Amino acid sequence: MNIYFAGAIRGGRDDAGIYSKLIQLLKTYGTVLTEHVGDKTLLKEEQSLSEQEIYERDMQWLKQADVLIAEVSTPSLGVGYELAAAERLNIPCLCLFRKQQHKTLSAMISGNSFFQTKIYGKSSKLSIIIERFMEEL
Repeated sequence: MNIYFAGAIRGGRDDAGIYSKLIQLLKTYGTVLTEHVGDKTLLKEEQSLSEQEIYERDMQWLKQADVLIAEVSTPSLGVGYELAAAERLNIPCLCLFRKQQHKTLSAMISGNSFFQTKIYGKSSKLSIIIERFMEEL
Protein backbone atom coordinates (compact mmCIF):
# COMPACT_ATOMS: atom_id res chain seq x y z
CA MET A 1 0.00 0.00 0.00
CA ASN A 2 1.28 3.47 -0.92
CA ILE A 3 0.57 6.05 1.78
CA TYR A 4 0.77 9.80 1.20
CA PHE A 5 1.35 11.56 4.52
CA ALA A 6 0.55 15.27 4.59
CA GLY A 7 1.62 17.73 7.27
CA ALA A 8 2.49 21.40 7.46
CA ILE A 9 5.88 22.33 6.08
CA ARG A 10 5.97 26.04 5.30
CA GLY A 11 2.93 26.59 7.52
CA GLY A 12 5.08 25.69 10.53
CA ARG A 13 7.31 22.83 11.64
CA ASP A 14 6.23 22.73 15.30
CA ASP A 15 4.60 19.33 14.78
CA ALA A 16 7.54 17.67 12.98
CA GLY A 17 8.05 15.34 15.95
CA ILE A 18 4.43 14.18 15.79
CA TYR A 19 4.77 13.73 12.02
CA SER A 20 7.83 11.58 12.51
CA LYS A 21 6.01 9.32 14.99
CA LEU A 22 3.02 9.06 12.66
CA ILE A 23 5.24 8.16 9.72
CA GLN A 24 6.91 5.39 11.71
CA LEU A 25 3.47 4.01 12.57
CA LEU A 26 2.27 4.29 8.96
CA LYS A 27 5.31 2.38 7.71
CA THR A 28 3.86 -0.73 9.36
CA TYR A 29 0.99 -0.52 6.84
CA GLY A 30 2.96 0.14 3.67
CA THR A 31 5.31 2.54 1.89
CA VAL A 32 5.13 6.16 3.05
CA LEU A 33 5.82 8.12 -0.12
CA THR A 34 6.33 11.38 1.77
CA GLU A 35 8.51 10.16 4.62
CA HIS A 36 10.54 13.39 4.41
CA VAL A 37 7.67 15.40 5.95
CA GLY A 38 8.72 14.15 9.40
CA ASP A 39 12.31 15.33 8.94
CA LYS A 40 13.06 18.39 11.10
CA THR A 41 15.68 19.60 8.57
CA LEU A 42 13.26 19.36 5.64
CA LEU A 43 13.16 23.07 4.80
CA LYS A 44 16.93 23.16 4.45
CA GLU A 45 16.93 20.03 2.26
CA GLU A 46 14.21 21.33 -0.07
CA GLN A 47 16.14 24.50 -0.86
CA SER A 48 17.86 22.58 -3.67
CA LEU A 49 14.50 22.07 -5.42
CA SER A 50 12.51 24.66 -7.35
CA GLU A 51 8.90 25.37 -6.45
CA GLN A 52 7.82 23.61 -9.64
CA GLU A 53 9.97 20.55 -8.87
CA ILE A 54 8.40 20.25 -5.42
CA TYR A 55 4.89 20.57 -6.86
CA GLU A 56 5.49 18.03 -9.64
CA ARG A 57 7.17 15.54 -7.28
CA ASP A 58 4.40 15.77 -4.71
CA MET A 59 1.62 15.48 -7.30
CA GLN A 60 3.31 12.41 -8.78
CA TRP A 61 3.45 10.81 -5.33
CA LEU A 62 -0.19 11.71 -4.72
CA LYS A 63 -1.23 10.01 -7.96
CA GLN A 64 0.59 6.85 -6.78
CA ALA A 65 -1.10 6.89 -3.35
CA ASP A 66 -3.72 4.40 -2.23
CA VAL A 67 -4.56 6.53 0.80
CA LEU A 68 -3.79 10.01 2.17
CA ILE A 69 -3.35 10.60 5.88
CA ALA A 70 -3.02 14.22 6.96
CA GLU A 71 -2.15 15.72 10.33
CA VAL A 72 -4.14 18.96 10.11
CA SER A 73 -3.56 20.57 13.51
CA THR A 74 -1.25 23.21 12.00
CA PRO A 75 -3.08 25.09 9.24
CA SER A 76 -1.36 24.68 5.87
CA LEU A 77 -2.35 25.83 2.40
CA GLY A 78 -0.33 22.97 0.92
CA VAL A 79 -2.09 20.30 2.99
CA GLY A 80 -5.46 21.79 2.04
CA TYR A 81 -4.46 21.64 -1.62
CA GLU A 82 -3.28 18.04 -1.27
CA LEU A 83 -6.57 17.06 0.37
CA ALA A 84 -8.61 18.68 -2.41
CA ALA A 85 -6.47 16.94 -5.04
CA ALA A 86 -6.89 13.59 -3.26
CA GLU A 87 -10.65 14.11 -3.21
CA ARG A 88 -10.64 14.77 -6.98
CA LEU A 89 -8.60 11.58 -7.44
CA ASN A 90 -11.00 9.67 -5.14
CA ILE A 91 -8.18 8.70 -2.74
CA PRO A 92 -9.47 7.82 0.75
CA CYS A 93 -8.40 10.47 3.28
CA LEU A 94 -7.99 10.48 7.03
CA CYS A 95 -7.53 13.88 8.70
CA LEU A 96 -6.10 13.90 12.21
CA PHE A 97 -6.68 16.98 14.37
CA ARG A 98 -5.07 17.37 17.80
CA LYS A 99 -7.45 18.96 20.28
CA GLN A 100 -5.87 22.18 21.57
CA GLN A 101 -7.16 25.15 23.50
CA HIS A 102 -8.13 28.08 21.24
CA LYS A 103 -7.73 26.07 18.00
CA THR A 104 -10.47 24.79 15.75
CA LEU A 105 -10.38 22.85 12.53
CA SER A 106 -11.44 24.53 9.30
CA ALA A 107 -15.03 23.77 8.30
CA MET A 108 -13.69 23.04 4.80
CA ILE A 109 -12.14 19.91 6.32
CA SER A 110 -14.53 19.00 9.16
CA GLY A 111 -17.61 19.76 7.04
CA ASN A 112 -16.52 17.64 4.06
CA SER A 113 -18.03 14.15 4.30
CA PHE A 114 -15.42 12.76 1.89
CA PHE A 115 -12.78 13.11 4.60
CA GLN A 116 -12.75 10.93 7.69
CA THR A 117 -11.81 13.43 10.38
CA LYS A 118 -10.70 12.27 13.81
CA ILE A 119 -9.89 14.43 16.81
CA TYR A 120 -7.28 13.16 19.22
CA GLY A 121 -5.81 14.41 22.47
CA LYS A 122 -2.96 12.04 23.13
CA SER A 123 -0.68 10.56 20.51
CA SER A 124 -1.25 7.09 22.01
CA LYS A 125 -4.76 7.17 20.52
CA LEU A 126 -3.34 7.64 17.03
CA SER A 127 -2.45 3.98 16.56
CA ILE A 128 -6.06 2.95 17.29
CA ILE A 129 -7.48 5.61 14.96
CA ILE A 130 -5.15 4.61 12.13
CA GLU A 131 -5.71 0.89 12.65
CA ARG A 132 -9.50 1.34 12.39
CA PHE A 133 -9.17 3.53 9.30
CA MET A 134 -6.91 1.01 7.56
CA GLU A 135 -9.25 -1.88 8.41
CA GLU A 136 -12.14 -0.03 6.73
CA LEU A 137 -10.31 0.39 3.40
